[in-house]
Amino acid sequence: MTPLIEIKNLTAGYGRQQVLHHVNLSIFPNDFLGIVGPNGGGKTTLLKCILGLLEPQEGEILFHSPQGQVEEKRALRLGYLPQYSHIDKKFPITVWDTVLSGLIAETGLLSRWNHDEQKRAKEVIARMGLEGMEQRPIGALSGGELQRVLLGRAVVSNPEVLVLDEPGTYIDKRTEARLYELLDELNVRCAIVMVSHDTDSLLRHARSLAVVDRELTYYPTTEGITLND
Repeated sequence: MTPLIEIKNLTAGYGRQQVLHHVNLSIFPNDFLGIVGPNGGGKTTLLKCILGLLEPQEGEILFHSPQGQVEEKRALRLGYLPQYSHIDKKFPITVWDTVLSGLIAETGLLSRWNHDEQKRAKEVIARMGLEGMEQRPIGALSGGELQRVLLGRAVVSNPEVLVLDEPGTYIDKRTEARLYELLDELNVRCAIVMVSHDTDSLLRHARSLAVVDRELTYYPTTEGITLND
């Protein structure tokens, strides 16, 4: 099977500080890849390279279309759910506009949302269990509600790969369980790459695993794996 994303000999860091060293990794269609490792080990740096937010110092990242052709990164749709702590809850924006903002990459910043795009947003809001909250400002939401809004923004563009950075932080176990239910549903349609410090929950849902601590150790299946937090 041709991978959607192929990482070859990736070395990355910030200035003279090298964080990742000669990382190799393939992400396949409908995979659920869990990424774990110590703080400062390079997990978020790896995500930044995949998303194009950080240029590798060495190596390359190849993006393949579902048909197997090598594409520019922007031709492979990526959805991104950042860490909760990076979200400004004081920003004056509603649930509706937040979800629709996930389409800006394909429609442009100043475009008006057409009927089909608004229909997609309504469907995503319903799937996230947020009906009736469309006009609520994000600052009035609970942690779990905001995570579902941000997940809706990440998936409204129908990405081939959904990238999540510690989505379970700051939410309770019940909300986390619902989050994983949504991810399992989405995994039927797209590949998922997820960084998490909660290895127990991650191992119950992920299909493959990458342990990142400057270098990367890859496990093609999570069956039988036990990890110490």
